[in-house]
Parts: sequence; structure tokens; C-alpha cells
Amino acid sequence: MHPQPDPAPPSAPPPAPAAMEVPLPAPGTMGPPAEYGRLRRECPVARVRLPVDADGWFVTRYDDVRALLADDRLTRPEITEWPVRPGQAPWDGPGLATMMELEGERHTALRKAIAEPFSARSIRARRPRMRRLADGVLDAFEQGGSPGDLVTGFAEPFPLLVACDLTGIPYDEADRFLEPADSALGAMMTLEQGREATGVLRGYLSELIGRKRREPADDVLTDLVRRCDTGELTEEDVICFGLSVLVAGYRTSTMFIADAALALLTRPDRLAALRADRSLLPSAVEELLRFLPVMNANVLLLATEDIEVAGRPVRAGEAVLPAIASANRDPEVFPDADDLVLGRDPNPHLAFGRGTHNCVGSHLARAELEIALEALLDRFPELTLAAGPGDLPWEDDSPAKSPLSLPVAW
Repeated sequence: MHPQPDPAPPSAPPPAPAAMEVPLPAPGTMGPPAEYGRLRRECPVARVRLPVDADGWFVTRYDDVRALLADDRLTRPEITEWPVRPGQAPWDGPGLATMMELEGERHTALRKAIAEPFSARSIRARRPRMRRLADGVLDAFEQGGSPGDLVTGFAEPFPLLVACDLTGIPYDEADRFLEPADSALGAMMTLEQGREATGVLRGYLSELIGRKRREPADDVLTDLVRRCDTGELTEEDVICFGLSVLVAGYRTSTMFIADAALALLTRPDRLAALRADRSLLPSAVEELLRFLPVMNANVLLLATEDIEVAGRPVRAGEAVLPAIASANRDPEVFPDADDLVLGRDPNPHLAFGRGTHNCVGSHLARAELEIALEALLDRFPELTLAAGPGDLPWEDDSPAKSPLSLPVAW
């Protein structure tokens, strides 16, 4: 009788790959990085080195990204609190929490408080007012003469006007909050700069809350302050909402408008189709939201317990980066994924996230982009680029990709 072989040991998890750099778009482009396609095919969960001196798991396939965005075992850390290194005292400065970082009852209460003004019904009712704001900005832009810079002349002031008009943040005080808000937006790349910006933004918002108490108005901030005074919310919740608007809300819309204009101006057939048939605008907006990888920095999440992603074990405390820009170009979900198909249907893109932290401003963002494109088409039926696409200036060190200026003629 032959001896029986020892039972095979249980299969070990695959060895952790060496960390690579986070893929970035080629200089002078909005992306997405060419590396995304290879990662989806060959290494859908890749270890990457993060700009904040830590490693994380970079996830690129649509199904995995979609699942992670709604996984309650993952949380988003405040940029001022992570990563904590051995022997390092926890950050004791003021926090920079937006609604993306809030969890539990505080998150639920704040979303409930702003649900009505940001609802599809309320945003639909505001569309005529938003169109008037767009036309007013374009009046000034047109008076400046052709050619003009579409970024500084329209893509930046229009969403800021809309956000301020709705929330009650004074538009004429932009010089007090725009620079620190932009610093905070890039804080994954420059953590210390983000911490420095925090105090400025929080100080401004605290002062503004005091003014809303003394001089109430018909705006979202005034309503939140009332809820704060009745105990429904805390003042920290109101500051969190203000940070969400200034850091994540308005600036992302400016970049979407600039990138959308560039995408259409460099594809004359798509632009001609929109000029000829405005009924394409809603589906075109959805396709632009899928196609434009505005925030190539991706969402950064922390695992609160051991999980598995596409067969790869992820330990509690490790960082996970679901790459939305890669998921939205996954050919397994989107035929002709690298092409701009204005009438794409269905279009289950993930531009606004998913789950409890899906973007509360998604209806506002869609309306802004649609109204911006419609107003531009109406005002400038012969709009063209006044510079070669390769000559446009980009801030290539920023994780948020859009042209710094967009010269156009009409």
C-alpha cells in the first residue's frame, strides 16, 4: 500500500504586487491615462503609491468600482487626518470634512435638510433663473470681443453665480474663498497646503453663518442656520455644507463646462449634431459626464475591515481608490467606450458616485451643464477654437484636469 501524499496546503492569496505610481493623464490632456486599459485587462486591483506617502489599491473595472462606491465597509478619511504614521500625533487642527466624509446620523440629517432645494423638482423650477444668469455672463463675455477666453469668461463665473444664488454665499466675496478652496481641492497632492487652506475656509464660513443669523435671507445657508439653532443640525454641519459647495461643488462644474466645450469644439460633427437638434442635449450631457474624466485624482476610501476586491485581499486600514474615470471607459459596459456617443442609451455612468454618498448636487450639475451648452449654442452658432488643441495651457501638476484657458472665436 503506497503512502498517501500530504494534503495540499490551502491556497495562499496572490502575492502583493510592487507599488506603482498612480496613472496620470499625459501632459496637456484631460485624459484618461492610457494605462487604464492595460490595468482593466491585466491588473484590475493594482497597488499604487499615493502622493500622501502611503500605498493604496487602485481599482479600474466598472463592476468593482460600482460595488466599492456603495460598500459601507469603506469610509472616506478627512484629508487633514490621514495618513497617521507610527509615532505621529493625530492631527489636532480644524477638520476639512465635506459631505463625502460625513457618516451616520450627521450625514443623514444634513442630506435630509438640503434634499428639497437640491431635488430634481426644485432645480427644474430654477432653470429659467439659471438661464438668465448664463445669458448675463455671456453678455459680458461677448462685449469683451472675439476671441475670448471661455474659461475665465464663462466656465468659471457661471457655475459660481448659480451656486452662490442658491446657497447664499456672496458672489462678490469670491476673492476671500476661491484661492483656499482651490488649494483644498488639490489637497491629495499637497496635504500641507490643504491643511493651511482649512483654517481660512472655516473662518470665512463661521463668519458667514453669523451674518445669516443677523440678516436672514431666502437661501439654503439661512435655512441650515435656522435648523442649527433649533438643534436639528450643528454649526459644524453647516460648515461642512459650505465646504462641500466651495471645495467640491462649484469648481468641478467649471471644469466640466470647460472640458465639455473643448470635447465638442474638437469634434465638429458632434457639435453640428447638437446645433441641429437640441433634443439631444439631455443624453449628450449624460455622455459628457461619462466621457470626461474631470477628476482623475479618484475617490480615496479606507477599509474598516478585511474585504476582498476582484480576488485581492484588502486589509482593514488600507486605502482603496475606485477609479471612476476608468470605470466609465470600461468597454465591457460601454460599447465604443473611448468614443463620444451623444445619444448613448443606456448610459449607467458613475460620474456622481453611488450609494449613501452619491452626489447630492447631481441634479444641479446636470442642469448647469445643459444650460451652459444651450446658452453657448444659442449665442454663438459659429463658435470655434481660436488656438490649436495642443497649444492650450494645462496645470499638469493638478489631479483635476481641464484647460486653464480656452480661447474661442465667434
